[in-house]
Amino acid sequence: MKIQKLKGGNLDLDLIPNKKCKWKQDKCPWSEADGKEHKCAVKNKSMCDFFQGVEEPDIVLCSFEKD
Repeated sequence: MKIQKLKGGNLDLDLIPNKKCKWKQDKCPWSEADGKEHKCAVKNKSMCDFFQGVEEPDIVLCSFEKD
């Protein structure tokens, strides 16, 4: 399994562009592949199947791979 390290932004874990964020956030590779909005995690609701954890500082570990 290949793991991508994505800049997440204060562990909000959504990787959805946020104009209030003062640093560059990476885009969700799954969202870019299918054009839908995917979130890494939604508090008390769900966790993305490709979410593999976090690494300091605010790096999301993602296992999504394009076909």
